[in-house]
This record gives sequence, C-alpha cells and structure tokens, in this order.
Amino acid sequence: MATDPEFPLSILDLAIIERGATARDALTGCVAFAQRAEARGYRRVWYAEHHNMAVIASSATSVLIAHVAAHTRTIRLGSGGIMLPNHSPLVIAEQFGTLASVHPGRIDLGLGRAPGSDQNTMRALRRDPRAVEWFPQDVLELQGYLSNTTLIDGVEATPGKGTEVPLYILGSSLFGAQLAAMLGLPYGFASHFAPQDLEQAVAVYRREFRPSAQLSESYVIAGVNVIAAESDAEAQQELVAVCRARVARFVGRGQHLSEQQADEILASPQGRQIAAMMRYTAVGTPGAVKEYLDAFAAHADADELIVAHAARTQEARLRSLDLLADASGLVPAESTNPWSEDGA
Repeated sequence: MATDPEFPLSILDLAIIERGATARDALTGCVAFAQRAEARGYRRVWYAEHHNMAVIASSATSVLIAHVAAHTRTIRLGSGGIMLPNHSPLVIAEQFGTLASVHPGRIDLGLGRAPGSDQNTMRALRRDPRAVEWFPQDVLELQGYLSNTTLIDGVEATPGKGTEVPLYILGSSLFGAQLAAMLGLPYGFASHFAPQDLEQAVAVYRREFRPSAQLSESYVIAGVNVIAAESDAEAQQELVAVCRARVARFVGRGQHLSEQQADEILASPQGRQIAAMMRYTAVGTPGAVKEYLDAFAAHADADELIVAHAARTQEARLRSLDLLADASGLVPAESTNPWSEDGA
C-alpha cells in the first residue's frame, strides 16, 4: 500500500513531433529528455508503441529504447507499452533479450493488448483481429522465452533466454488488473488518458494478487499528466494549449485549428470527452504539482507514479521535469533497479 508520501517518479515520454519539426528532432529530444531524467533522479523512462500517428515518433519502440540506452548510463528504460497482439512473442523476447544483454539491469518490458492503431493500420500491420484473445497465453509464452523454461518445445530466444527481463501488465480496465494479479506481475494503469476505472482496477489487482518468481507483493504504477511552471498562470495557459492540441489531434485529424475552432470543439460533448481524458493532471507551480501528486498517489493506491510531462515544446517539458524533480527532492542514483534487494 502507498502510505509513504515519498514514492518513485518515472516518466512516460510520448516522443512528440512538434509542429514544424521532424521525427529526427523528436528522437533527438528523447535522448536529451532521458539524459535529464537520469541526471535528476527519475527511476525510469518508458515509450509507447503507437502506429500511424503523425505526431508520435515511438512506433519502433525497441529501436528507440536501444538508441536512448546507448546515450544514458543508469536510468531504466522500457516500453509503456509494447502492444503484444501486434507481434510474435518470440520476436519481442529476442528484441528485449538483446536490449537486456547489451544494457543489463536497465530494461523493462511493459505489455498491453490494445492495437495502438486504427482498423486500417491494423490491416497494414498484418494483425489478426483475434490476437487480442490470445494475450494471456502470449504473455506466458514470452515470459518462458525470457526465463529458462520455454513453453514451446525446441524453441528458445537467443538473445533472451535467462535474461529475466521484468514484465509489467499495462491497461485501463479490469481485465489487465486481473491478469497482472493472476500472473504475479506489476500493474501499470493508464490513468493519464483513461481514468475511468482506476480505483476499481487497482482494488481488484491488490485483492487478487498472487506472488510469483518476479514479484512477492503487488506493485502499482499509475499514470498522471504534469504541467509544472514557474507561475500558476503560465501552467494554466499551457494546459489550455495542450487541450486545444489534443482536439486537433483526435477530432481535427491533425489539421491546424484556430483557437476559436478548438474551443468550440472542446465545448461540445465530443470535446468534453477528450478533455476528460486528462482528469488526472497536476498543473501549476512546483509546490502545487507536488501536493497534487501526493494526493493522487494516495487516491490511486500507487507505489510509483509515471508522469507524462504534457507541455507542447521540448523546452517546456524539460523545465517541467526539472521543477518537479526540485519539488520532489529527487536524487540521482548509481542504480535505479527497482527489483534489487532495497527496491520495491
């Protein structure tokens, strides 16, 4: 249970391609962001698998992790998450086994079952729509490849076998909570964009958790948006701009909308639904943001928070990262492995 007000802070980097920038710019920014997170004492940085989204550059998630890992030293890096139904468990085991072999003790493998794309993109991925039904079996198969007990006779992951890359089940529903509990794995809830079932899902996970070789006690990571700035007015102004940008992304299909057009959509039922995705957002000065996160961690019964610094520009996101680190008293460590003897 999360009773201590001091909890680990991690980052979900959405690898945003800013207006007028390129994918290369965004990927270069990911390196700078992870380096700053490492220097400021954040526990880990994760990247999400999204496809056919013009503003997100993390589609080749394992490749991005490798690139960032090569330019950092101690911070944990991983997927938040890999959408396993899009892939063969063996291929993912080989990819993350390779990452763990090159960067031992630093790689996480968060797994989700959503497509991370639309119907046309699913077809382009050659994804079988039924694959989501096999998610529990695929997780077990993947886990076998990364241990020494493959479930497929005569098939082993090289690299991968024996690396014991830690798995995390990610989701926003009771299904993921129940699966994580049954398998004895850490559970990450996507409350930064799908807040509806947070409390119920965490309660189910805590109640039904069964210890495993990876984890002796339940462990919850909850997502939350953060916009920290020197003044409350500046942070609130950035929040309005972020909401407008989300409307352009989801409703305007990436088109440039005027502020008036975006505000009109935000006032509509569809717009209010998009705004509700950011229900859990800490906005304001560093002290106010830290106070919000303390309360949110208790509300979510979370052992760790993974924050998405939601500001529109790299400069503003880095500043938000620094301000939160200052307010939280984060201290960089030589080892950020949460599964060591003194970790969670």
